[in-house]
Amino acid sequence: MESLLCLLSQAETPMDVYKDSEDRFRTWHFPSSNFTLLMFWSKFLVKSEERMVNNSGTGSFDLHLDEVDQKWASRLPGLNYVIISSAHWFFRKNYLYDQGKLIGCVYCNDPNVQELGLNYSLRMSFRAALKYINNCKGCKKDMVTLIRTFSPAHFENGAWDTGGSCNRTNPHSEEKGKEMKKSFELELRKIQMEELERASKEDQGRGQRKLRALDITWAMLMRPDGHPSEFWGNKWMKGYNDCVHWCMPGPIDAWNDFLLTMLQKEVGLSS
Repeated sequence: MESLLCLLSQAETPMDVYKDSEDRFRTWHFPSSNFTLLMFWSKFLVKSEERMVNNSGTGSFDLHLDEVDQKWASRLPGLNYVIISSAHWFFRKNYLYDQGKLIGCVYCNDPNVQELGLNYSLRMSFRAALKYINNCKGCKKDMVTLIRTFSPAHFENGAWDTGGSCNRTNPHSEEKGKEMKKSFELELRKIQMEELERASKEDQGRGQRKLRALDITWAMLMRPDGHPSEFWGNKWMKGYNDCVHWCMPGPIDAWNDFLLTMLQKEVGLSS
């Protein structure tokens, strides 16, 4: 979002219309083009509640896989284009519910709860989100939804909480790229693409609403040099490296090129 906002701001400084107390919901307006850019923040796309112990958050969540998060879903009516990007919050211990009943978990190691896995929770959350979009009665019939595929992290020599870092200064070589063709990042992308295809088939014949993939996974998998690592400047988490988010300017700016090309095709400005 920040990269797109930066690019658009080169043409016109937007009006800052709305900002919530946590800077997670934002609205900007570009008067000369009558264009409004909105940002909605959702951890899992579906309804979730953090599990609490002694009034303190545990970092584990209850996910209701059959209910979308209304904090973003309720804002869809009136929009022309929607970009959905989610995945990294699924990499934690979560408990999964369907119709109010606990059906399994992710990373919980609870002998009384079935381990359904990260892939299942990601798949079903995207399925719920896309189903909601297909059935959204208040949404524009020609609304275009783009699923931004999984954005890979590049931790080496450990995970984010065990000393992992990302200090490379060059992209991966072509040979290294061949070694990564069976990476878990591409498996997560596959899940997203499968759910996108499933939802597209279900929507056939209903109207003009379109579902598309903003497919960035493979391109970004090749760019371990694009993260801030120890230079991310989070004063609350000193000693940790950020190998998930991207530097600006940097490889993430290519997403704007992908997006522009897709939008041009949608309105018939390119072949």
